[in-house]
Amino acid sequence: MESNERENSLQYYEKMFQNVEKDNIKIDDWLDKFINIIDDCKTPILDLGCGYGNDTLYLMNKGKKVISCDQSSNVIKNIKKNIPDVYDTKHFNMLDGLPFEDNSFQVIIADLCLHYFREKDTFMIINELKRIIVNGGYLIFRVNSINDVNHGAGKGIEIEPHLYSTTDRGLKRFFNKEDILYFFKGFEIEYLNEEIMTRYKLEKRLYRCLAKINKN
Repeated sequence: MESNERENSLQYYEKMFQNVEKDNIKIDDWLDKFINIIDDCKTPILDLGCGYGNDTLYLMNKGKKVISCDQSSNVIKNIKKNIPDVYDTKHFNMLDGLPFEDNSFQVIIADLCLHYFREKDTFMIINELKRIIVNGGYLIFRVNSINDVNHGAGKGIEIEPHLYSTTDRGLKRFFNKEDILYFFKGFEIEYLNEEIMTRYKLEKRLYRCLAKINKN
C-alpha cells in the first residue's frame, strides 16, 4: 500500500509539472515576515519541494543562493529552464532521507511539502531536517490547515488522525496547532499562525510557521 501511495504521488506531480513556463511562477509575500533571517543567512538556502519555483525565485531576487529540490524530475527540468541561474538543484524523494551533510544550512524553506506523509515518515523527515540545519538555524514552512476544506480537508479515507488517502495524489495531511507542536518537538516555534493564501483559484487555509533549532 505504501509503495502505491509513493508512486501515485510521483505520477501526480510529474504530470502536473510536465511543462511549466516562467509566467506560471507566481511569487507571494509569505516570506517577507522573515526577511531579516533570510538576509542574515550566509549559507545557500534549501528550497524543499520547490514546485513551480515560487520561493526559489523570491529568494534569488533577494540575492540569495538557493538549492532547489523536488521529487519530480519535471520540476527540476522546469527550474533549470525557467531559473537557469539557480545555485543548484537536487532530485530526490524525502522518504529516502535528505542527501546533505550534517549542519549544512542556516535556513530551510519547506512550503506546502511536509504534509504528504504518514506519521512515522513525517517524524523521520523532520529529524533529517534537524540534522542538516545548523544549531540556531531556522525552518520556515507552511502546511495545510484542518480548515482547508477547499483543498481536501476531511475528504478521502482517514488512515491516521488528519491524514487522508486520496484517489489522485496518495496521502494528504492537515494540521492544527496541536499537530504542529507534536510533530515539531525539538524546535522552538517562534511564529505560528493560521492564514489564507489566494494563489490558487479557491482560497487555501494553511499554517505559516518559523521554527528555530536548538541542539544543545
